[in-house]
Amino acid sequence: MSDVLLTQDNDGVRSLTMNRPESFNALNVELKVALTAALREAAADDSIRAVVLAGAGRSFCAGQDLKEHIALLEADDPSPLRTVEEHYNPLIRAVATMPKPIIAAVGGSAAGAGASLAFACDLRIASADAKFLMAFANVGLSTDTGASWTLPRLIGYGRAMELLLLAEPVGADEALRIGMVNRVVDAGQATEAAGELAARMATGPTSAYARIKETMRAAAAEGLDEALDVEAGAQIEAGRTADHREAVSAFVAKRNPDFTGH
Repeated sequence: MSDVLLTQDNDGVRSLTMNRPESFNALNVELKVALTAALREAAADDSIRAVVLAGAGRSFCAGQDLKEHIALLEADDPSPLRTVEEHYNPLIRAVATMPKPIIAAVGGSAAGAGASLAFACDLRIASADAKFLMAFANVGLSTDTGASWTLPRLIGYGRAMELLLLAEPVGADEALRIGMVNRVVDAGQATEAAGELAARMATGPTSAYARIKETMRAAAAEGLDEALDVEAGAQIEAGRTADHREAVSAFVAKRNPDFTGH
């Protein structure tokens, strides 16, 4: 694994830490490639049952590495204009289709693509010093990294449009109030809190979690009839799992279930 991304496994939880603290974990090409590959690897690894995404140092992620971006533009390199298709879209698809819970641990700043990356995760734990900034308009760019899809679904169309057009920062308490994050913890504690939550979920019915994520994605994109059809299929699949049989048996026996993720 590249030095720009640290990986650690612990009892079914894989922690992925963006490791460019000197640039506030800005997303250069190397980090984007490494992160997408690591997410795909975690998705395919049956021993991994939950994922934590964090940033090293004082920030979660400052978004696109603008120093790399401007250097390439000045060299007449066309690759910056293709980075959405080549890097950000695959990255967000890897997050969205992850068949296990993925939790963003947001400490410090999360800006632009960095904030959008957190929004694509299933849950967001923010430290008290966290700050979100939809910075695209400030650099004369449109939205990317899925923000146009995820942000309105988290906080509503009107508020999302306000944040995107005005590019005003949102602190942790306000982010919690409007539904942008799920929990706020003390400064410096986001990664630990996210790890504890991931450890709890890693012992849960992860096969059911995957199907819950599938039905939620379908419901966000389809009408009621289509969503009902997806629910029906997912419930049949879930009903055939060992975890479902274990949960029912445990309920009858009045004991805690022992989930295996299968």
